[in-house]
Amino acid sequence: MSSDVTRLIAYYKSPLGRISRALVREQVIALAGDVRGKRVLGLGFATPYLRFALGKAERVLAFMPARQGASAWPREGPSCTVLCDPLEMPLTDAAVDMTIAIHALEHVADAEELMRELWRITAPNGHLILVVPRRRGIWAQRDNTPFGQGNPYSGGQLEKLLRDHSFVPEAWRDGLFLPPMQSSLVLKSTRFFERFGRLLGPAMSGVICVRARKEAFPAVPRRKREARYVRVPGLSAATARSG
Repeated sequence: MSSDVTRLIAYYKSPLGRISRALVREQVIALAGDVRGKRVLGLGFATPYLRFALGKAERVLAFMPARQGASAWPREGPSCTVLCDPLEMPLTDAAVDMTIAIHALEHVADAEELMRELWRITAPNGHLILVVPRRRGIWAQRDNTPFGQGNPYSGGQLEKLLRDHSFVPEAWRDGLFLPPMQSSLVLKSTRFFERFGRLLGPAMSGVICVRARKEAFPAVPRRKREARYVRVPGLSAATARSG
């Protein structure tokens, strides 16, 4: 099940949402590195994590799936959001230097086709950052947050999906070791849970974050879509029937 945009916005306005955004954003910024002069795309509902790129990157776009819905972002200045089909993004080949996909991969019906499309739009030696719920993590088992929706992944599944579609994983990070609870005691002890969870290992984390580099040649070609022709009947103006 995919979260709609109103629920996502409401979650990120909640105390747990603000804390989880801060924790995951730390991992995203560390993986992204220097984005000056780059063309950056946020896919899914990535806008809570993209502000660090504004003013530094050459261009920042936020693509939101039609099934999810879109919201204007950023609040100041022209909106950077686009409502589209993630399997057919309105971009030319090699148009993006870095894609940051959050609340994206786990919600698509065809993950392999999405990976082919991401390979198509990524520039040579460009990068893809994926943030997905960990399959056996506690966040994937609870449906009170967006990280409990959709199809979670294990590290091995994610690596295979990337390599099968010509993306080479370069760096891995784990995030969200605190329990997904709107409890004041839990929220006040965020750093304790993060430090303690890391001592126990990656299996205790709620999300997997990975940065992968595009290889020059696609491992799997994109599926050829058949052209669809719709016959439009000849219509003439007429008065609407009453009754």
